[in-house]
Amino acid sequence: MAYMSEGAAGLRSIPALLQRNATRFAGRPAYREKEFGIWQSWSWADTQEEIEAFALGLLNLGVAPGDHVAVIGRNRPTLYWSMVAAQMAGAVPVPLYQDAVAEEMEYVLQHCGARFVIAADQEQVDKVIEIQDDLHQFEHMIYVDPRGMRKYDHRALHDYAHVQAQGRAARDELIGELDRRRDALGYDDTCVMLYTSGTTGKPKGVVLSNRNIIETAKSSSEFDHLSPGEEVLAYLPMAWVGDFIFSIGQAYWNGFCVNCPESAETMMTDLREIAPSYYFAPPRVFETQLTQIMIRMEDAGGFKRKLFHHFLNHAKVVGPKILDGKPVGMFERLKYALGEFMVYGPLKNTLGFSRVRVGYTAGEAIGPEIFDFYRALGINLKQLYGQTEASVFITQQPDNEVRPDTVGVPSPGVEIRIAESGEVFYRSPGVFVEYYKNADSTAGTKDAEGWVATGDAGFIEEATGHLRIIDRAKDVGKMADGALFAPKYVENKLKFFPNILEAVVFGNGRDRCTAFINIDLTAVGNWAERNNIAYASYQELAGHPQVLETIQRHVEEVNASVAQDEMLSGCQIHRFLVLHKELDADDGELTRTRKVRRNIIAEKYADLLTALYDGSESIYTETEVTYEDGRKGRIKATLAIRDAQVVPVAPMKVAAE
Repeated sequence: MAYMSEGAAGLRSIPALLQRNATRFAGRPAYREKEFGIWQSWSWADTQEEIEAFALGLLNLGVAPGDHVAVIGRNRPTLYWSMVAAQMAGAVPVPLYQDAVAEEMEYVLQHCGARFVIAADQEQVDKVIEIQDDLHQFEHMIYVDPRGMRKYDHRALHDYAHVQAQGRAARDELIGELDRRRDALGYDDTCVMLYTSGTTGKPKGVVLSNRNIIETAKSSSEFDHLSPGEEVLAYLPMAWVGDFIFSIGQAYWNGFCVNCPESAETMMTDLREIAPSYYFAPPRVFETQLTQIMIRMEDAGGFKRKLFHHFLNHAKVVGPKILDGKPVGMFERLKYALGEFMVYGPLKNTLGFSRVRVGYTAGEAIGPEIFDFYRALGINLKQLYGQTEASVFITQQPDNEVRPDTVGVPSPGVEIRIAESGEVFYRSPGVFVEYYKNADSTAGTKDAEGWVATGDAGFIEEATGHLRIIDRAKDVGKMADGALFAPKYVENKLKFFPNILEAVVFGNGRDRCTAFINIDLTAVGNWAERNNIAYASYQELAGHPQVLETIQRHVEEVNASVAQDEMLSGCQIHRFLVLHKELDADDGELTRTRKVRRNIIAEKYADLLTALYDGSESIYTETEVTYEDGRKGRIKATLAIRDAQVVPVAPMKVAAE
């Protein structure tokens, strides 16, 4: 077994952790998956047998040490097993975003030179077949779901179950070679290659070693006292580093169970059934859940609505104090306990958060109001700050030191420094090895001493040691009068309103700020239904005068809030428009992790941006869109531009140089 002195507790690879778990936690559940409404379960002993059989099948197909094996699909035990099986065979797993279009996949598959692709279903197989003529190193594709695959050419196409069966049949012949490769895995060998979201350009392949993943999993697990009894729900993209560290790194280090939902549509139901104890979600998930809660309360009867808001107002004052162990009066505690029985408990159960012991959000800044809402309910939601290049963890919030305006203290083993420019730098055992085939970018991001540039501007509070992130360093700028411009701060305040799904604020180098806004079709559509307002499309609803009035009120509320911040009071929004289409990753406006591509949006909608600053009251525009099946089309619209009321503030005094 691969238990050698080098490595955490003598364990130097994910397959080595699997061997340990199959012995120590043999009968405990390792994976669950819901299929046809029924939860299927595999123990750690079952998991080792499944993975080993598939690894033998990969050897039988000709997988060689160092090969790149692409994995495409939603969260399923078979795909997680595929990644560990590839590692066991000495290969490097490369998960891809399942919603990526064929052209995006082509870049990643060409760049990493994948010889093998493991695809979840017919949809993913079709994407690879579409581009396979341009993939010169591609040799074999394995599919998990056989539905629709019977009439395909199977010369280079294989059923997952058949590959496993061949592996079992060839066990006596190949097990010696598999053991040799497994035992040869070193602590500094590549564990996985994950591609960045490509916010500013082409995605980069981030090479992470076994040392990176295991050391990070170990220290972060100790920080939050994770145990084999934790339950997690694996629903985030498998190509994202967060899913890899939670669903493989920490899961294999601690031996806890990973639960895979049946589909995206059943995710909320599956979340309630599992009731995870350890939960992670990006801000957008929490924003969507809050929107749904508010919509449902608007539909509730008058008594229930008043009861909800009465106890919620009390929870906002008392809940975080109780959660952090701070002194609270007896009457306030009793009232909160009554609220727990009548409102908070049922609400947490509906959300699937009734057993959450540790909850995290990261990926981008979360609105303070949204963050405080969940903590008021008694949910131990915390923030972490991380990157793919750090194997996720850079900072974490310790229990009882949780605030919405910081991202915590350095994670165990992490060092942080702030450059004179304000950019945050870090180094840690989790720092990536390199960008694959990109020595220049590697050198530009990580220096010879291991310090990594995050690209984010921030500062460390002297009193608490907590890190505060202002914004992306490239996005932080100055207004024409010298006032600080930090768009994400304003955008997050706007997105607190259930009616607003996305916002993009402009103003760097200009005399005032303006914004593009996307409405939330679910929330605004529900409002339209309750008010008997008919609409035929997103575009029609987004341009409705009453919708524009509502959005204007939200913008002006945010302006009043921003005006109270002395540093950022110049970021109030003077003019805005509601876009005629949702910003979409398929149109290149968002990354696959739903981050705004600010420069691309500004370039694509340059005519709208010009109209916001030249005093126009409306603007006609035509926009190319990409449909789900890949076809292109154009939509035309005349958009109204609204002037928002701003709060007068004193001119900023610029310090003398």
